[in-house]
Amino acid sequence: MKILIVDDEPANVALLEDMLGEQGYTHLKSTTDSRRVLELCDEFDPDLILLDLFMPHLDGFAVLESLRADRSEVYLPIIVLTADVNEDSKRRALHCGATDFLNKPLDHIEVLLRIRNLLETRRIHQLLDNRRAALEDSVHARTSELQAARAALEKVKITAE
Repeated sequence: MKILIVDDEPANVALLEDMLGEQGYTHLKSTTDSRRVLELCDEFDPDLILLDLFMPHLDGFAVLESLRADRSEVYLPIIVLTADVNEDSKRRALHCGATDFLNKPLDHIEVLLRIRNLLETRRIHQLLDNRRAALEDSVHARTSELQAARAALEKVKITAE
C-alpha cells in the first residue's frame, strides 16, 4: 500500500518515513510543498495521505478541498496531522474531507494503528469497487445476450408469419 506524507517540516517527514519504514511500509512518497499534492497523487496514486494542517502556500484545508474535488469518486483516507486540536479546526477539516486526526507530538503506536486500520478500510473499498465493476460487466454481458436472443426470436416470429 502506498502512503503520501505531506508536511512542511522536513524533520516530521523524516520521522514518519522512518517510523513507517521500520514497520515494513516501503511505498512511501513525501513532500514539504503542499502545492505538489495533486501532482504527486496523479503520479503516485496513494492509498493513504498523511497531511499536515498548517503549512505555508497552501494549507491543509485547501489541500483537502482540492483532493476531494479531484478524487470525489474514490475512497482515499486522509489523516490530518496537527498540533492545533481546537474543535473548530477539527470540524473544518472533517467538513473538507479529512478521514481522521493525529495530534502532534505523534504517538507512534497510535499512528501505526490508525494507518493500519484505514489502509484495511481502503483495501475493502477497492475489493467492493472491483466486485461492483465485475457485476456491472456481467449484467452488461447478460443484457447483450438477452437482446440477441430477443432479436433472434423476433426474426423467427417474422419468418413464421
